[in-house]
Amino acid sequence: MVEQAQRAWIVRLFQAVACCVFFACTSLAHADTALTGNYREAHPSDDPAKVLDEAWTAALPAFEPSRMRIFRTGEAGTWVILRPLPPWSGGERVLSIHTPGAGKVTLYYGQGMKATTSLDDFGPPLHGHGRLMFAIPATVPASHPLLLKFEPTVQPPGAVTFSVDSWSDYLRDDATWLVFATACFAIMLTMALMALCFTLILRDMTFGWYAAYLVCYALIQGVRTGFIFHPLELQALAGAGDSLGTTATALSVSFAALFMLRFCKVNDYVPLLRVPVLAFAVGMPMIAVCQMTGLALLANTAQLLLQPLLLLGALLLLVAGAIAAARGSRHAWFFLVGWTPLLLLTAACGAQLQGMFTSAPWLPDAAIALGAFEAIVLSIGLSDRALTIRHDRDKARQLADADPLTGVLNRRAWTEASLAALEEGMGRPVALLFLDLDHFKALNDRHGHAAGDRALVAVAGALRHELRPNDLLGRYGGEEFVALLRGAERENAVQIATRLCRRVSRLDVHVGNHEPLTVSIGIAMRTPADTVQSLIERADQAMYAAKLGGRNRVVCSGPTGPVLVRTKVSTTP
Repeated sequence: MVEQAQRAWIVRLFQAVACCVFFACTSLAHADTALTGNYREAHPSDDPAKVLDEAWTAALPAFEPSRMRIFRTGEAGTWVILRPLPPWSGGERVLSIHTPGAGKVTLYYGQGMKATTSLDDFGPPLHGHGRLMFAIPATVPASHPLLLKFEPTVQPPGAVTFSVDSWSDYLRDDATWLVFATACFAIMLTMALMALCFTLILRDMTFGWYAAYLVCYALIQGVRTGFIFHPLELQALAGAGDSLGTTATALSVSFAALFMLRFCKVNDYVPLLRVPVLAFAVGMPMIAVCQMTGLALLANTAQLLLQPLLLLGALLLLVAGAIAAARGSRHAWFFLVGWTPLLLLTAACGAQLQGMFTSAPWLPDAAIALGAFEAIVLSIGLSDRALTIRHDRDKARQLADADPLTGVLNRRAWTEASLAALEEGMGRPVALLFLDLDHFKALNDRHGHAAGDRALVAVAGALRHELRPNDLLGRYGGEEFVALLRGAERENAVQIATRLCRRVSRLDVHVGNHEPLTVSIGIAMRTPADTVQSLIERADQAMYAAKLGGRNRVVCSGPTGPVLVRTKVSTTP
C-alpha cells in the first residue's frame, strides 16, 4: 500500500510538471511579424525624428529582436529601432516587450505621437500581463519602423525580446500566459497556506519558514513579471518594485535557509555546516536593510554583495542538503529534488542577464513553473514529515501509556481510560476485576526476579487473549492487574473472571516444583454513585476475600462490601 501511494504521488508530480512545461511552452507560441533591430545610446540632445533618419544613414549596432537582449540605459537611456520585414499586413497591431524589467519605455509613432508605459503603470486602459504592450493604430503603415526609447533607470535592466502581433494573436498569447502564471502562483500560495495550517496544528516552525519562503518567492516573481500590478492591480505597490523585489529576495533565501536547517535536520546530519547556514540566514536580511537605508555607501555595498552572496548561499544550502541526504536524511532528498532545478534555473537566468542563453527567452517563465514545481515537491516532503511526526507522537504516547514489561496499560493510562468509560453514563453495566497473583513472592524468592518477570509477561498475554478487544486491561502495580469490562452483567463478569483464573493456572509457570501459578480475582459492579476509585476499593476488598477463602478463586462484592458470590476454580482440565 505504501509503495502504491508513493507511485501515485510520483505520477501526480510528473503530471504537474508536464502541465507547467506545457503552459510555459504554449505561452511563448504566437505568430509574430518578423523584425530586425538596431540600437544606440541616447544623448540629451537627441530628437526622435533625427534618430530615425540616422537609422537609415548610419550603421547602428544590430540585434535580433526575437533573441534576448540587454540594453544598458546609461544617463539618457537607449534608442531601439524595430523594422518589420515583408510581407506586411496592415490593420491594428500590438508591439510586445517581454521581460522588460521595472523601467519605463516610450514608443514614438511619428508626427509627434508617443506613448510611455512600464510594468507598474496604471494609466493605459489595456495592460500587458508579464510584458509591456503598445497598441499600434492602423494609421501607422505596417512597413514603418518603430522607435523605442528605454528611459534611464537605476534599476537593473531586463533581458528583453520584441514581437509585433495581430490583436487576435496577442490576446490568445496573453490569455495563455495569464492561465499559466495564475496556475503557478495559485499552486505556490496554496502550498504556503497548507504549510501555515500545519504550523498552527503541529506547532512546528519548519512549516512556517517554508510558508514564508514560498510567499517571498511568489512575490519576487510577481514583481519581476509585473503580475502584482496587472492583473492584480495593486496600485499601492507602484514605484516600490525595486525595493520590494530586493527585500523579498533577501528574505526568501533567509527563510529557505531556516527551513532547510530544520527540514533536512542539518544539526543531526551535518553539524559543521549548521553555523554557516544560520549565519547566511541572519546575514541576508541585513543586506536588504543596508540597501533600503538610502545611504549611498551602504546601498552600493549591499547591491555589490547581493548577487554573489545569493549564489554562495544557494550553493551552501545545496551542499548541506546533499551531505544530509547522503548520510540518511530522508527529507533532504525532497529538498534536493525541489531546490536543485530551481537553483540551476536561477543561475541560468543570472547568466542570461550577462548576455548568455539569448536564444532561450522562455527561461524567465520557466522560473515561475519551477517555483510551482518546487512548492509541490517540498509540500509532499512536508506532508511526509507531518505523517512522521504524527507516527512518532502516537508511538511516544503508546510507550507512555504502556507498561514497559507486560505491554498492557500502565496505572495512569488505565485510570484515564476507565474515567472516560464511566463518563459514558449508566446505559451499559460495567464490571471491574481486580487480579492478584497467588504466592508471587515465593516464585521470586525461589526462581529469581527474572523468572517473576517472565511470569508477569505470560500472565498479561493470557489475560489479553481471554478478554474482549474493548475491555480495558492494565497493570496496577507489582503482581496486580485490573480489568474494566464494559457491557458485562454480574453473571457474565463472574464467568469471564473464572476463565481468567483457569487460563492463568494452566500456564507453564510454577511457584514450586508442582504447584502452578494461580490468581485471585475480586469483582465490583458499577453503581450510579461509583467512581473509578470506589470500584477499585470494592474489587480490592473482594480480591482479599478470595485470598482468605483459599486463593485461586473469584469473589464478587456487593455495593456495601459483603460477598455475594464465591467461586473456586479447578486447576484440572
